[in-house]
Amino acid sequence: MAAPAKPEPFGALRRGDWLTPERLRNYALILIIAYALAIVALVATSHGGVDYAGRPVGTDFSDVWTAGRLALKGAATSAYDPPVHFAAQQAAFHKADIPYYGWHYPPFFLLLASALASLPYLAALAVWQGATLPLYLATIRAIVPRKEALLIAAAFPAVFVNLTHGHNGFLSVALLGGGLAMLDRRPWLAGVLFGLVAYKPQFGLFLPLALAMDGRWKAFAAAGATVVALVAVTAGLFGVDIWKAFVANMGFTQKVVLEQGGTGFWKIQSVFAAVRLWGGSVQLAYAAQGIATAAAGAALAVLWRSRADQRLKAAGLMTACLLATPYCLDYDLLLLAPAVAFLASVALERGFRPFEISFLAVVFAAPILTRPFASAALIPLGLLVTLGLFALVMLRAFPRVGAPAPSEASPALG
Repeated sequence: MAAPAKPEPFGALRRGDWLTPERLRNYALILIIAYALAIVALVATSHGGVDYAGRPVGTDFSDVWTAGRLALKGAATSAYDPPVHFAAQQAAFHKADIPYYGWHYPPFFLLLASALASLPYLAALAVWQGATLPLYLATIRAIVPRKEALLIAAAFPAVFVNLTHGHNGFLSVALLGGGLAMLDRRPWLAGVLFGLVAYKPQFGLFLPLALAMDGRWKAFAAAGATVVALVAVTAGLFGVDIWKAFVANMGFTQKVVLEQGGTGFWKIQSVFAAVRLWGGSVQLAYAAQGIATAAAGAALAVLWRSRADQRLKAAGLMTACLLATPYCLDYDLLLLAPAVAFLASVALERGFRPFEISFLAVVFAAPILTRPFASAALIPLGLLVTLGLFALVMLRAFPRVGAPAPSEASPALG
């Protein structure tokens, strides 16, 4: 009589077979329905564009819209003057005690903000989200051309965080993820998309490094030309002083928003914020962030110089972009979606490694949990899953000697 098989520790988590295709679809549908109901309730309980808590509906979009309104009035530089910008928000929403949402973007973004500000606030917010959300979904679908990809992408909690904040994560994913998806086929267009990432420059730090390491000179040149063109256009439309105002305002962003935690260290998911969250000094936080950025850059350079699968290079770059900056909030974790999609497209072909499916499920859930984890337990969950995902990509690209083949480790999702 054969001896009974020994129970495998953490067997289901190791194999990932607890997450069946049916469960994945059902979980996704439940989340999407919950998001829709929450957004309907938020809008239904608002009045005059202000929600139940006294904040603008689509909170962070209010700074974009009011900056655009100032630009349309011929006072674009005033968007970089916090008291003037705040006064514009108070006037727009007829509420003196409304929270202030600062404008920290380069003048490039004023081009889009001005166009949106030509509409009433709620209409502009609807157009902004309605135009950029499909771009995000199309990007994920291009990376993973499977019918369930759109459902899972729409259910990613960072989507809900971006919708309720009126934020620009959908656009960032479309530019970065879309550029990487078309880099082989249309390098010039990919470069243009990379150049447009300059509207949020902290996420473009490693782009020149990666492109140079891989010899992607067409995309490199197109990205550079796009940035030069954007500088010329904004200077022509708003005057050279707009750039002086932006540079002057960077001091406010650095001191108040980042170093003093005006945004809230529990919201920021970076090494810098983690050190500050744990009571470390500003100097220690900068030192730790510098080490993390340098380490991520070095690892990324090795990855992009290697012969690893291009999809793994793309996933590594997406996660490294988040690790590189001291200013990365929970809604920016939407950039993890294309990173996971690139990694999953490889795993679906070759099989998942032990614990890989279970860890990706944690990555999926993280964006909605980062604030409560950080505020209640001082755990920067968003940072931890980003670090873990970057490590997972590197292990995929450079498997250890003697490690089990992915197909032996765990089955791919059906």
